Amino acid sequence: MSQPIVTAAGSPVTTATGGTALTSTQVANLLTRPLEAASYFLASGPRIFDSAGPLRLPSAPVENTTLAFTGEAELIPEETPTFGEVTLLPSTMKSVKVITRYSNELARQSVVALEAALRDRLVRDVANKIDRAAFGNAGDGTTEPMGLFKWANTAADVAVGGKLTVDKLLIAQGTLLAENVDPNSLRVFIRPEDYTNLRSEKATADGRYQLQPDATKGGVGTVLGMGVTVTSHIPVGFGAVCDMSQVAVARDLAPSVMVLTERYADYDEQAIRVVARYDWKPINPKGIVKLTGITK
Repeated sequence: MSQPIVTAAGSPVTTATGGTALTSTQVANLLTRPLEAASYFLASGPRIFDSAGPLRLPSAPVENTTLAFTGEAELIPEETPTFGEVTLLPSTMKSVKVITRYSNELARQSVVALEAALRDRLVRDVANKIDRAAFGNAGDGTTEPMGLFKWANTAADVAVGGKLTVDKLLIAQGTLLAENVDPNSLRVFIRPEDYTNLRSEKATADGRYQLQPDATKGGVGTVLGMGVTVTSHIPVGFGAVCDMSQVAVARDLAPSVMVLTERYADYDEQAIRVVARYDWKPINPKGIVKLTGITK
């Protein structure tokens, strides 16, 4: 006897309930929480805001250079800070949408948990789409989110002009420190081949590597005290050093996951449709340094 498809919240999807959208709790378990862990961009520490519509955030204010020390019983000067504004999720912003089809035979005969497999597939598809857009150099910020490497008014770019080296990362780090960025929140974003070149850089004639691994830790680790995110979604020739606490992500409050039982009936198939809207922009562009001209 075949088992019904069960959502992450434990409710079976049957012919009586198929074709309707899952509840917000089911969507959170099936998509939202796993997506935050699977997406390199969302997992790197940006500030995520849930919003039902367009979101307006104040950007970093202009520093008040006229502030002075005030003595006892003296008039306290007034300050009117000048804020910019960052608008996220305009009504024109398109959604991330994907349909995953599967046969009824698979639903009936699957040896593994089909729900978990479908969830992983959906999360991977949406995460890849978000990361390709977020780490790209396209998007207009109106109909599609603008990629990191198209953001304007960022801190001075660092022209690498060859293989990525620790010295170039140190320059990028110093550029951000000059902008009074918190060094503990900095993160490096580079492609796999650039990380390999960086990791293989030798410091001395005796062949010792510039970056010494920590035997007590696995994974990519850190460079100059900065966390490192390695992803092939970054365009070739580019990298970045960012304070991700200065980046805002707006997430539509109403992502939807719907089981489609009738659309593909002629093929004896079912499908799951996912619709979600995201947008992202820097609150303080001076917290981002772009690395350009990286070669193999």
